[in-house]
Order: sequence, then structure tokens, then C-alpha cells
Amino acid sequence: MIIAGLTGGIASGKSTVAAIFKGAGAVILDADVIARQVVAPGRPAWQAIGERFGRAVLHADETINRALLGELVFNNEPLRRQLEQIIHPHVRRAMDSEIQRLRKAKPQAVVVQDIPLLFETGMTGGMAEIIVVYAPRALQLKRLLERDRMGIEEAWARINAQMPIEEKCRRATIVINNSGPPEATHAQALKVYADLEDRACRGT
Repeated sequence: MIIAGLTGGIASGKSTVAAIFKGAGAVILDADVIARQVVAPGRPAWQAIGERFGRAVLHADETINRALLGELVFNNEPLRRQLEQIIHPHVRRAMDSEIQRLRKAKPQAVVVQDIPLLFETGMTGGMAEIIVVYAPRALQLKRLLERDRMGIEEAWARINAQMPIEEKCRRATIVINNSGPPEATHAQALKVYADLEDRACRGT
């Protein structure tokens, strides 16, 4: 089995590349999906969020109001760090548990951990490769404006709230450039996957 990390910037195309990897045969562990699972009603992270932020962040059905919670912490770094300290350890444990299961069930699998805040959370341990999906800031902005229909100030705020994409590229072992046509991105992703698959089969 070989484990790779996948990250990028907002609107850089990380989800597109994850879908290509999945279509080629990779097992995708999506940190966002797992994060939603660990804050389900009654789970320890859900309880901790309720204690820290109050019932105002809950929907009527007791689920977390993610949009409201996101608004509360977006421009408040101390609150954001508190939220991350609640959620991230649970996500890490869930991912580690699933990897241990996969080691037995699919010993030759290519496992891609799709983690938006891969560097920020320090979850890079045990990864054979760290893949960053790159798009220049101007293209990130264009895609955000078209995709999410947000104002330009809000779009820039969301881009600037993240670690610069150039810094992520410097920390990566593999960079997939998603600033060109979709076919070019697809070809790059398949080439990366083929190498990972070969190494997984050879156990290297």
C-alpha cells in the first residue's frame, strides 16, 4: 500500500484531481467528509463544539450549522484555532483507523488522503508523496467568482485566509498544474496515479 496526501488552495481544482484519482482506482479518504462524520450529533466532537460555542450553532435537528459556525470563526483566529483543536484530532484518529483497516483489506491500494489543510494541521506524517494542485491566484479568484457567485472582496478574503498556494507548492513532492485545459490536468493526474499504483504493487 502507498499513501499520498492531496491538497491545494481554494478553487485550485483539488476535488477535480481527487475524482480523477478515484476513477483510476485510488481509495480516497476525504477529510471534509470525515469531519462531518465526527461532528454528528452525540459524537464527542459535537459535544465539545456545543459546550464551546453554544446551542446557537445547532440546527433544529441538533446537527451542526456549519455555515454559521464558519462565519463565526472565519475572521476570528483564536476561535478558529479552538474549533480546529476540537475537530482535527478526531479526524486524524478516524483516518488512521481507516488506514489500518485498509492495510489488511487492500494491501496494494493507492490511498489518497484528501486534506484541504494538510500543511496547516501537520498531518503529513507517513505519506510517501504530498501532491499539491496548483492554480495561480488570479485563476482562483476567477473560479470563485464564477462558481460561488461571491463578491470580489469576499473571494479575496477566502484566498488570503489560506496558506499561499506558492508556499504549498514549495512543500509538495508533486505539483499538478491545473491552470491549463482539463485534458492537461487529467493527463498529469493519471501519470501521477500510474506511478503510485506501480509503487504500491511493488511495495516501494
